[in-house]
Amino acid sequence: MAPSGPGSVRRRCRRVLYWIPVVFISLLLGWSYYAYAIQLCIVSMENVGEQVVCLIAYHLLFAMFVWSYWKTIFTLPMNPSKEFHLSYAEKELLEREPRGEAHQEVLRRAAKDLPIYTRTMSGAIRYCDRCQLIKPDRCHHCSVCDKCILKMDHHCPWVNNCVGFSNYKFFLLFLAYSLLYCLFIAATDLQYFIKFWTNGLPDTQAKFHIMFLFFAAAMFSVSLSSLFGYHCWLVSKNKSTLEAFRSPVFRHGTDKNGFSLGFSKNMRQVFGDEKKYWLLPIFSSLGDGCSFPTCLVNQDPEQASTPAGLNSTSKNPENHQFPAKPLRESQSHLLTDSQSWTESSTNLGKGKAGMSNPALTMENET
Repeated sequence: MAPSGPGSVRRRCRRVLYWIPVVFISLLLGWSYYAYAIQLCIVSMENVGEQVVCLIAYHLLFAMFVWSYWKTIFTLPMNPSKEFHLSYAEKELLEREPRGEAHQEVLRRAAKDLPIYTRTMSGAIRYCDRCQLIKPDRCHHCSVCDKCILKMDHHCPWVNNCVGFSNYKFFLLFLAYSLLYCLFIAATDLQYFIKFWTNGLPDTQAKFHIMFLFFAAAMFSVSLSSLFGYHCWLVSKNKSTLEAFRSPVFRHGTDKNGFSLGFSKNMRQVFGDEKKYWLLPIFSSLGDGCSFPTCLVNQDPEQASTPAGLNSTSKNPENHQFPAKPLRESQSHLLTDSQSWTESSTNLGKGKAGMSNPALTMENET
């Protein structure tokens, strides 16, 4: 076996260093369990009823916190499916063509049957040179993971993982339960924290755990509340962190609300249709991460119009037009007012004329 080079050693060292924030959070969580469950509830609380109630509520929040944190860390980010990868012949052709119009023509031919609507700032097909694939909508290349991540939100060092389509729901629940965990600790620890400063606690090591526990819980509550509130706003607008800083570019131009379908449908896209799973770190998001419904506002007037068989969807209260490119079944019903979307034989016949991607119609013209 060939000896490992310096580059391989550096990569291994970086992988170890990336786990330091996760280890720090884990150690802090372990200490908080000891400080609250043992030192505060068992040692310091004198009322048995208060002990029981606090311990039951605490362990419930602790379990949900750990469960959602675990799922956020160890759920692998999803990568684009094989249909977005270039074939061997297309790669060979792409390498021979110089950068420019000829290069783009190869990508346009490869992308003509793909459900993509977004472009680069210059209007070109979004292509990843490192992964050698055409990027699906909302997909971005992570420099840390060195992969293209579906619906990438950001790379979070506190979970040592990319937050994207596969684990965004888990990340939101992690923020929610960690915030509730800190608020609960701060609220129930407050009276004992006051007793610490008024010399109302016995002179044991428990009082120092109580003091630092309150400071840590209060401090993290402030930071987590702002972060959780920001991501709640992102969900309500159907945006990722990257899209909030740089609006997606469609064929007709930049549209900051291009993927927003209204508050209710935006929520369902992340949490799913079954509300019984919303508060559990169980995957229930709609779709496959490769295609997303778009409202297609300010559509390019030069693009092909939506077929007559699909015009009815543009008359709903939220004025959402049905993308001409067919979506996965679990996503497509978000574009209608009903809970499910099915095609009748009549609509199927009428819709065949509009199965080509309108975002690519003008691109294919010579």
